[in-house]
This record gives sequence, structure tokens and C-alpha cells, in this order.
Amino acid sequence: MAFAVIISLIFGVLGLYIVKVNLFPQKRQALPPGPHPKFLIGNLLDLPKPGEAEWIHWLKHRDLYGPISSVTILGQTLIIINDSQLAYELMEKRSLKHSSRPTQVFAGEMVGWENSIAFIKYSNRFRAHRKQTAQVLGSKVAVSRFNLLQEVEVGRFLLRMLESPNDLPEHISTEAGAIIMKIAYGYTIEPHGIDPLLALAGKSFEEFGKAAVPGAWVVDMVQFLRYLPDWFPGMGFKRTARQWRATLTDLTERPYAFVKHQMAQGKHESSFLSQLLGSGDLDDEETSVARWSALSLYGGGARTTVSSMSCFFLAMTVFPAVQRKAQEEIDRNVGTGRLPGFQDRQNLPYIDAIVKEVLRWHPVAPMGLPHMTTEDDICEGYLIPKGAMLLPNIWGFTHNPDVYHEPMEFKPERFLPTDGSLPEPDPHKLSFGFGRRICPGQFLADSSLFLNIAQILAVFQVNKPIENGQVIEPSVNFLRGVVSHPAPFRTSVVPRSQQHEALIRSFEQIHPWEKGDAEILEKVTY
Repeated sequence: MAFAVIISLIFGVLGLYIVKVNLFPQKRQALPPGPHPKFLIGNLLDLPKPGEAEWIHWLKHRDLYGPISSVTILGQTLIIINDSQLAYELMEKRSLKHSSRPTQVFAGEMVGWENSIAFIKYSNRFRAHRKQTAQVLGSKVAVSRFNLLQEVEVGRFLLRMLESPNDLPEHISTEAGAIIMKIAYGYTIEPHGIDPLLALAGKSFEEFGKAAVPGAWVVDMVQFLRYLPDWFPGMGFKRTARQWRATLTDLTERPYAFVKHQMAQGKHESSFLSQLLGSGDLDDEETSVARWSALSLYGGGARTTVSSMSCFFLAMTVFPAVQRKAQEEIDRNVGTGRLPGFQDRQNLPYIDAIVKEVLRWHPVAPMGLPHMTTEDDICEGYLIPKGAMLLPNIWGFTHNPDVYHEPMEFKPERFLPTDGSLPEPDPHKLSFGFGRRICPGQFLADSSLFLNIAQILAVFQVNKPIENGQVIEPSVNFLRGVVSHPAPFRTSVVPRSQQHEALIRSFEQIHPWEKGDAEILEKVTY
């Protein structure tokens, strides 16, 4: 009986939608072109297939329909932008209309990311988030306060790589996370082994990357599905949402409880969250903003760095000539007796160009996070309706052969003036998003990338691995997701010489390992 009622409800809702669309069509300007919708389901079958890179899927629209296209699924319109100038026009110049976020039922309401700066709609709460994070990460000057912290953690990364070179992905995540956890919470990670807070953050943000992909979850388009019973066919997403929500709750509450505990004991290190909590009595809303702003620092700083650093090591493995040029520049301008630092950046233009090429070759967020339009707009003669989701194909922008020659190649030279030719456009203006939704961690990510790349290439040689006398060619593939990483690949990282190895080991004498805070974290409750 209950099953029959549910089926009747589903067909009733679909019937009302069909009547509305077909009998009472709205007479207004046409949407951007796109594939012809099917009866009942619209363009549901035109979304990326499971496992298909969404940036490659949507790039096909550029040849089929032009620089701006659209699909519609049960009334929800997706606007795909395959031209960087149109993206700037809509999300920069007209940012007042196009800076909100769509309601993503699965990632936002069911998993719980709706309170994060990434998902929150454009509002007073969003502006409070941005104001708080901008105070910490909003400019090069603000980020420069953490130069010493970054130098310490990059040095420890070099030590970890020297001791266990086969654990590259873990070392990258550890370094990036250590910096942000110290900035956000005054938390010191465990010097060796797995740190519980970093492991928790890594798990939660990996789940976020899967949850937030536009079009990946049918419940975002057919929202009433969330109210169907768990036993109904196809409801497995509800169990997944509950599991991921538990992870996210732990990540938001546990470090917050840690900071409160340390402040009560008078043992806390100054941090972003402790400064907010110590500024006076906060009401529930202000406390919630503080808690989520601290978490947003990790998403905006650490996760972007992890993706870019993984791409860097892949590029150095595949394109050895780039590495040789970079090391020649370092040896010539810095020497071999010390590690390069921030003060050397102006004298290392090729290293700086590698930073740009890493961001261009595979942008951290190939399709960004979708913007939402809050009122009707017209672009190129087409209607951008209120409530539409805007999907800028950032990967497509940085691989446009009319802008970047040989876009699939890793060529830092493209950003240097050579033979009288002008450098190609700086990808910093594309890779971190647009307008009022630009990534709050962009300056930290940029400075971290430079220091890592300069110091790694100063002391290490990155090679293709050799097994049984055969060179192993790495696969150049990337995982789908809002924040995209290279698929697992093999590489070999060894010191350039005994002198370089000694230089790495000397760092431990200058900055000995610190005891971590994991033991305290495990004891606090919330």
C-alpha cells in the first residue's frame, strides 16, 4: 500500500511538471544552446557519465554549441561557460547577480557542507566569513606573517622525503595540513606517523570533493528523492550522506573543542580561532561562523596545495628538461650551500614560471564550484535565468590553444618574455575562481608552491622509476572531483648529491621536531 502511494506521488509530481512546461510555457528569451532534452527527464542523460572527467565532457560543448551552452534537468538549468572572457563578464563584472551558490541537496543539506564558505549563499553570513578569512589569508602581506612557519614545514617535508621517498602523497598532505592546522587552531601535528586530525580532515575533504560535483547526485535535481524511505531502490545515497555527515561533524567540532580546552587551560597558541573566541562573548551565530571559517582555512589553503604539489611532481617526472633548467637557475643564483627562500623569488624567474605552469597545466578545481544567478540576466543574446547554475570550465580556459600554445605540454617558458614575444596570460587569474567567490587561500597556496618547488628542486632529483632495468612511464591521468588530483603514479625522488643530503639533514639541528598535540585532541570531548 505504501509503495503504491509513493509511486503515485512520484508520477503526480512529474505530471504537474509536464503540465506546467507544456501547457503553460513561459514566453521569454531563449536559453543558450545545448543538447535537445528528452521527454520527462530533460537533459539527465547528457550529464557526465560515471568516471568521466566533467571538464572534458563539458568542453565538447564548445565545439558543438559555442562558448556558452546549457542543459536543463527537471527545471534546473546549468549554464556551461567555455570562454574565459564570458566567465569574467558574468562572474566578475556582473558579480552582484552571479555570486550566490545553488542549493546542493546532497553535499549541502544532507552531508552538511551548507554552512561552509564554499556553499553558503551570498549573504551577510557569507560576508562575515570572507571578512574573517581575509584578515588571515587575504593578501600577500597577511600571508607573509607565516613565512617562517612555511619554511619550517617545507624543511620537515624534505626530511620526510629523505627518510621515506615512497610515501610522497602522505608527505605532501602532512606538510600542507601542518601549516593550516597551526594557523587555524594552533595545533601541532604529530611529527612522525599518522596525525589523527590530519587524517580526519583528509577523509572529510576527499568526501567533499565527491559530494560537491554538479550533476553527480540525482537528488540535487530531483529533490523529493531524499524523502523516500531507505529501503526504496536507489536510496543508497542516503546512507552515504549519513556516513559523510558524521565525518564532517567530527572535523568541525573536534578542533573547536581542542582550542576551547587549551584556552581554558591557558596553554593555547595564538591562532585564527583562538583570536576570534577571545575577542569577547559570541552568540550562537558568531560562534558558528568562527567554527566554519576556521575549517574553511583548511579547504582554501591545504587542499589546493596538495593538488598542485602532486601535479608538480608528476610534471617533473614526465618533463625532465624543465627540472634541469630550474636546477641550473637555482645553482646559478642561490648556490649549493643553502636552501632558497622567499627572498630569492625575484631572482628565480624560471621557478616562478613553474608555479604558474603548475596552476595552468591542471587547475586545482577544473570546473570550480558552481555560482548561482539571483536574477534574470542576458548574455550573448541568451537568457541566464534566475536560479541557474553557472559552471566555468577553468580547465578549458587554461587549455585553449588560441591562448596557450601546445596546452597539453608543460612549458614554463610560456610565461617568460623570450625573443621579443609577450608572455602568455598569468593563470593565477583563472585557477582560483572568480569575483566574490575567489578562493580565500590563493596567496598562501602561491607562496607555498614557490617555496616547495624551489627547495625541492634545489636538493632532490625527480626521475622516472626504473624496475628490472626498464624505465616506468608514469600515467598522466587526473581524478574527477571539485578538487582534482593526479591519479596515482610512480616516481623516484633522490638527493642530487651527498652534499645536498647533508644540507637536508642539517635542517633538523636548526629546527628540532616538536611534540604533537594528538594526545590532547583525543581527550577532548564535544
